[in-house]
Amino acid sequence: MPGNSILLGPRSQLPAAASKQDFRRRKRGLQSLLVHLLPSFSSSPGLCLSVTMLLLAPRLLPLLPLLLVIGTGGSVPSPQTLPQGCYRAEEAGEQTFRCSRAGLSAVPNGIPNDTRKLYLDANQLASVPDGAFQHLPALEELDLSHNALVHLSGAAFQGLEATLRHLDLSANQLASVPVAAFVGLQIQVNLSANPWRCDCALQEVLRHVRLAPGSGTGIVCGPEARPDLVGHEFLLLIREEELCGTGRGGTRRSTDVALFVTMGGWLTLVVAYLIRYVWQNRDETRRVVKRAPPVRPVRSEDSSTLSTML
Repeated sequence: MPGNSILLGPRSQLPAAASKQDFRRRKRGLQSLLVHLLPSFSSSPGLCLSVTMLLLAPRLLPLLPLLLVIGTGGSVPSPQTLPQGCYRAEEAGEQTFRCSRAGLSAVPNGIPNDTRKLYLDANQLASVPDGAFQHLPALEELDLSHNALVHLSGAAFQGLEATLRHLDLSANQLASVPVAAFVGLQIQVNLSANPWRCDCALQEVLRHVRLAPGSGTGIVCGPEARPDLVGHEFLLLIREEELCGTGRGGTRRSTDVALFVTMGGWLTLVVAYLIRYVWQNRDETRRVVKRAPPVRPVRSEDSSTLSTML
């Protein structure tokens, strides 16, 4: 039919090698397009039918634009664009998404959900909201270093309990972090180069995580800490002083307090006994004085007689 020759072209016009090469080129283009159209299949059954037709009949490739318009109800879906400055890569066989030095002020959208390593370092992130990465069920390594983080939500890493293994929070502006953000995580974390308040919350965090090798010496008390703690390494401090009132140092202080309380109690009992004793003796003395016979006054005649006899 003439119509068929217009759409598909006569096979005799191209050499066999050129025809195969053109077919392979179109096939690669179709595969690339399918990657971007996969998210639309569930919402566009017509699109899924159109792609199936193309797979079954590769000669219909020239009709691809028309099939896409029909399958999507009149509009061709555009592929999801990546945030500016971000790119996908495969490093050591693992899907990696890098947004380093991309000028980001918030966690970007469009991160592929099969990402295993995510690099958001060297940006201007100031906070991490609840569930910021819960759509990344395969995430194992997260780098948030060299940002401007001052706040970390208690549910910032929600949904990553089973997968996340490495977390880098170094070189930010964190003074304190909520313990809830790390509960349930089995991670190795870098907390160095932050102006820590060196409080009980930080000590509790260290009970739930493992520090990255060599990062412990970088956890130093910042200007918001107690004046006597500023500039000191936190790990050295908690060996001598328990900030949460439990543990080895806290037990020693608790023992001292208990000793002082006991001594104070005994001292109070002794003082009370002495007061009671004095009070009882005071009453007894009064009773003895009342029972004693009165002393007769010496008369003047007796005094004269006594003087003469002497």
